[in-house]
Amino acid sequence: MNIFSITWDPPLGIDLGVFTLRFYSLMFLIAFVSGWYLMKAIYKNEGLSMDKLDKVLIYTVIGTLLGARLGHVIFYQPELFTQDFLSVFLPFQFVPTFKFTGFAGLASHGAAIGIATAMYFYSKKVLQKNIFWVLDRIVIPVSFGGVFVRIGNFLNSEIIGKPTNSDYGVIFKKLGEDFARHPSQLYESGCYLLLFVFLYYLYWKTNISKKLGMLFGIFFTLLWSIRFVVEYSKEPQVAERADWVINTGQLLSLPMIVIGIVIIYVSQLKAKSNEDF
Repeated sequence: MNIFSITWDPPLGIDLGVFTLRFYSLMFLIAFVSGWYLMKAIYKNEGLSMDKLDKVLIYTVIGTLLGARLGHVIFYQPELFTQDFLSVFLPFQFVPTFKFTGFAGLASHGAAIGIATAMYFYSKKVLQKNIFWVLDRIVIPVSFGGVFVRIGNFLNSEIIGKPTNSDYGVIFKKLGEDFARHPSQLYESGCYLLLFVFLYYLYWKTNISKKLGMLFGIFFTLLWSIRFVVEYSKEPQVAERADWVINTGQLLSLPMIVIGIVIIYVSQLKAKSNEDF
């Protein structure tokens, strides 16, 4: 084996006898649990009660899974709405045969919309604070959770990178291949870790969180910029036209980047005039 490549062929999960705990599900569990502890520290720092913390976890889980699933189907697999409608919302395939699939097929763009929507209702019904107050803080655990989600993709040998056409890379044996690909899942995971460290530093070591929307705007701009760049090393998730300069993932990232920049700009203006959003 070449020292610059690794052969990747892990099991799907941990066999617990009664069922197999899939690594992808385990990564999501780690993401949500670690997020809860990060938000706990933030809520303590802000003097908020712990009962509101428990509810933010519930809203986040529902918003993430529902948004990510709908996002995947709408952006990448819309035919499911007519061909196998129940599979859109349930962890089963019904057509052409019944099969347990788990919650596979999740899109980060949809997750972003789902979380933002969930935080809107959470801020109104539970916290009674400006939605950007919540978003400025939830982005810290969200960026950390993204690290584990992409590791889960790597463990599942999915969202794979393009061939490296060299000895460098990862050989995904589950795909029946004998050539190396870019470990794009790990590229993205590492970038999300750096994003988390940056946001964590800004919240705890600066006063930037006093500018409503600023942390969220920075997160949105950097997150989707990372996604846009890393997409160059990925295989497209849907069939793309050969003459397209950018793929679907990049196309969906561009408006997100613009939104992030606009939020940063408006936040700065509002901070100077001491106004809220």
